[in-house]
Amino acid sequence: MELIQQNPDLAAYLAASESVDHEHPVVRAVADDLSRVHPDAYAYAESAYRYVRDAVPHSADSGDLRVTWRASDVLEQGTGICYAKSHAYAALLRARGIPAALCYQKLADDDGSDPVVHGLVAVLLPDGRGWARQDVRGNKPGIDAQFSLAEERLAWTVRPEFNEVDYPVLYTEPHPAVLDALRAAPDRPALWRTLPAEL
Repeated sequence: MELIQQNPDLAAYLAASESVDHEHPVVRAVADDLSRVHPDAYAYAESAYRYVRDAVPHSADSGDLRVTWRASDVLEQGTGICYAKSHAYAALLRARGIPAALCYQKLADDDGSDPVVHGLVAVLLPDGRGWARQDVRGNKPGIDAQFSLAEERLAWTVRPEFNEVDYPVLYTEPHPAVLDALRAAPDRPALWRTLPAEL
């Protein structure tokens, strides 16, 4: 899949914001801990990926009813859905000067019903390969996402026959439909009723 850069200025993919708040002390502390052990950009990007994927449970898997949307809250509270975990991973990357973008898929049930937007992160490392999408949702039986620059190892591969879509745009900030749903939800059951079905 060809990724379309929304903003040609790479500085925008390094910026801090309310949701990707990489200047927050909690984000900085995690980034410092990871970079002490993995100072190389490649090793750091993979260790940050594994940290968010494995140390921060997906709230649906763990049964956590809290809704997080700021990267610092995801890392501090140790919970989040795919969007929130993507914000956390993007923040950890940007905290170490690694360009990170937010990107999305539209997924559906096996019969094509109940579409929902799924959140990913694209990372840009200085290897000349370009942007590489990563999925920090968290693994469980049937899902085996891995950090990979050579070939995508996402939780799901889209199935066009079910109207699933890889959205090609690289966003500097969360898509408004995603952020609005996260911010408005008092708990995860309410969020489940308002997740965007498409972008």
